[in-house]
Amino acid sequence: MRARVILASALALGLLQTGCRIGQEEVSGRAAPASVARAQRQTTTAPEWAQLPKILARIKAPVFPAREFRITSFGAVADGQSDCTGAMAKAIAACVQAGGGRVIVPAGEFLTGPIHLKSKVELHLERGAVLKFTTDSKAYLPAVLTRFEGMECYNYSPLIYAFAQENVAVTGEGLLDGQASNENWWQWTGKKSGALNQKAARQRLVKMVEENAPVEQRRFGEGDYLRPSFVEMNRCRNVLIQGVRLRGSPMWELHPVRSTNVIVRGVEIMSHGPNNDGCDPECCRDVLIEDCVFDTGDDCIAIKSGRNNDGRRVGIPSENIVVRRCTMKDGHGGVVIGSEISGGCRNVFAEDCRMDSPHLERVLRLKSNAVRGGVIENIFMRNVRVGQVADAVLQIDFLYEEGAKGAYPPTARNVVMENISVNRTPRVLNVVGFPGATISGVRIYNSSFTQVKGPDVVKEADVKLVGCTIGSRD
Repeated sequence: MRARVILASALALGLLQTGCRIGQEEVSGRAAPASVARAQRQTTTAPEWAQLPKILARIKAPVFPAREFRITSFGAVADGQSDCTGAMAKAIAACVQAGGGRVIVPAGEFLTGPIHLKSKVELHLERGAVLKFTTDSKAYLPAVLTRFEGMECYNYSPLIYAFAQENVAVTGEGLLDGQASNENWWQWTGKKSGALNQKAARQRLVKMVEENAPVEQRRFGEGDYLRPSFVEMNRCRNVLIQGVRLRGSPMWELHPVRSTNVIVRGVEIMSHGPNNDGCDPECCRDVLIEDCVFDTGDDCIAIKSGRNNDGRRVGIPSENIVVRRCTMKDGHGGVVIGSEISGGCRNVFAEDCRMDSPHLERVLRLKSNAVRGGVIENIFMRNVRVGQVADAVLQIDFLYEEGAKGAYPPTARNVVMENISVNRTPRVLNVVGFPGATISGVRIYNSSFTQVKGPDVVKEADVKLVGCTIGSRD
């Protein structure tokens, strides 16, 4: 093993690179306008971090009246078999009628269908409480207004759902168990021969979005096999999800949509099913995700803003999102933006996180294409410690799925990573654009990459490494 500090003038134009191994002397030229510059170590921090205190000052946890409504008082039985859906609804209704408070799930195992939260209601799971959600899809009808892969439609209710509510929370030390498996929700992906398949309904929804069909006409349900999210707060204000553990999600796990002032704190997510993103704020503003653990079958955190024409129609970017002190284990990416990013994303701040797994593919990942489009800007990450990742420290993939064939070339600009420490990675960069797309102002400062196995991939992009220590194997 040998390592060296890459030294060059901070004002240098940089070295053109393709197929060059960082840590070796040779550099092969290429025609594509991508550049990777090596410059002297700098101590400057992106000035945009000065915005962080103002964002955090706006994000405040909701406060609930000091009233308690135990679900066992409304008929819930802790045997793991009796259907407690009605008891849950009665407890929530009583809480609302009283002017708000805390609906308590005590220790024990309770089976339930969908839970619909209302304003001023905190759903609280005491230590030892387990909420098991039925896998009978018919229980999640009638359909509600939701999103499937960034497209608005009427579909199965999420397991926990709130729509257009204010001051709502899910808290406590208990377990939320969606019970999803290859025997129920997960088989709907159709990946196994003869399994139930979402493909036809998904294609129908994609076509409706392409043709700008009114949302009211986008009706799905039994026999369509479009899986619901686990927890979805849709068009809500003042949301808190704190302390609980999640297992066995049908699809996306925490999914705030078009919501403002959202806190996700101290949550542990372990679910390795298909499309099991950990937390997907979509078209949200002022979001704080802190002190969480993600061990997922897809992206750990994936920031979104709508897919294709729907993202452009709604036109709400995700913005002012803070991620701090989180632990990322398995997943396609630690902090991810896209691919449903047509409404844009800006002002993301991630810091003081820990990532480590042979099954964690990237640290920071941006993905879009010329059908999604979208402007991704002002993305900042600092003080992140990484044991190992399976693909790259930074991936920007603008050839994702449909690639360059479309009328909406995406943009990524002002993406800054600082003080990133990585022990083992196949490469530092996997950045791929295309003519007409924009990848500019991408910088990695003052970071160390100890074991780097192979060459970077950088195409049609402006990327610079400044003051970085990069090791290579002989």
